[in-house]
Amino acid sequence: MLQLSDPHLLREGQGRYRGRTPFAQLRHGLEQAMAQLSAPPDLLLISGDLCQDESWGGYVQLRNLLTASGLPLALLPGNHDHPVLLQAVLGRHAALAPTALRLGPWRLLLLSSHRCGDGGGWLGAGQRTWLRQCLHHDLSPTLVAVHHPPLPIGDPGFDAIGLRDGPELAAILQETSSAAMLLCGHVHQHWQGLLGAEPGLPVLACPSTLCAFEAVQPCPLGRGQDPGGRLLELHPDGRWSQRLLRWSPWLEPAADVSET
Repeated sequence: MLQLSDPHLLREGQGRYRGRTPFAQLRHGLEQAMAQLSAPPDLLLISGDLCQDESWGGYVQLRNLLTASGLPLALLPGNHDHPVLLQAVLGRHAALAPTALRLGPWRLLLLSSHRCGDGGGWLGAGQRTWLRQCLHHDLSPTLVAVHHPPLPIGDPGFDAIGLRDGPELAAILQETSSAAMLLCGHVHQHWQGLLGAEPGLPVLACPSTLCAFEAVQPCPLGRGQDPGGRLLELHPDGRWSQRLLRWSPWLEPAADVSET
């Protein structure tokens, strides 16, 4: 499974955000990630903040790019998303959170942490109940994915807008041995931690395809300022392995003097 995150697309394909063209950076990032793989992935997961301006046009840009790739798709909404528009534009083309997917002997549970008007995340009682039922009714090795990290990463800014019911999520995941790992986005950097009491559930945050924020942990590849993604290999016996991917940003053309 290939994980990308936080593309922050805009209505206009050539529009810029944080000095970069999000659509071009995502297209470039997908090409660069695929070039580093020995075979096409069985699933492409993009873990939230899909559309910065929460526009119909931004989701159309995403749909056109992703359907052209031919890859099976799973998408999470982030705080910079509009779940209704996301469903309207991509609901026929991708698995959208909250839902469950089978990946061979594995199961992938996609959670939506979007909360209207809040930079932080929230699952809510209904989704937590659904998650608990999924984990107790099927003991297959399980991968959980959510946009917001469910625990502090050590950055005050991001820790203030993390998953607000992260402790409740941790308690649910510790009730069963089937949960093997949790994936998230939001923080624009590689980060690894453990959720809950010993031995703890591994938590992996994914870099952004658009831009990096100041890293809390050193990048294993020494490229903390570059865009990136993550490759997950899920083995039939319940073991898993992962590899961080990095690439140089797409070279932006000079900005027009009229650009604001």
